Amino acid sequence: MKRGKVWLGAAGVIENSKGEWLVVKKKYGGLKGMWSIPAGFVEEGETADQAAVREVKEETGITAEVIKVAGFRSGVLKDTISDNMIIFVMKAVNEEEILQVPEEEIAEAAWIDKGELRDHPDVSSMIPVMIDHEEASTLEINRHSNPGDQFGYTKYHLFF
Repeated sequence: MKRGKVWLGAAGVIENSKGEWLVVKKKYGGLKGMWSIPAGFVEEGETADQAAVREVKEETGITAEVIKVAGFRSGVLKDTISDNMIIFVMKAVNEEEILQVPEEEIAEAAWIDKGELRDHPDVSSMIPVMIDHEEASTLEINRHSNPGDQFGYTKYHLFF
């Protein structure tokens, strides 16, 4: 699908009753081999929250529903592409549902304790920021986050 120079992604943060977050390791891109939250691009004809539900299901096999907006990421790749993502707080419809991953794009999916996840060496830089700010009632700009040079962002902001 052609995205042009303005991208909109959607992601889902899902915490189970044990305090574990649902995370995936992608086989491609800047997050290859790193734990990150399920995410992908919004497709034509769907809302951002519908995209988050679809991406969680596609990447993990878990059926989830959107509860609220957790945060927003906005960056510019190589001074030309506006890369934006809405991060939703979601809830698994059934925590006992079996994890299923599409092997062509996802290496692994797991429920990992958020304390362990926060300090894991192979974790997306966004996850510790989300954990540190998950109790915030407003979305504040965090200008000091750096997702890593592998992405090529020339501007990058997180709102949590």
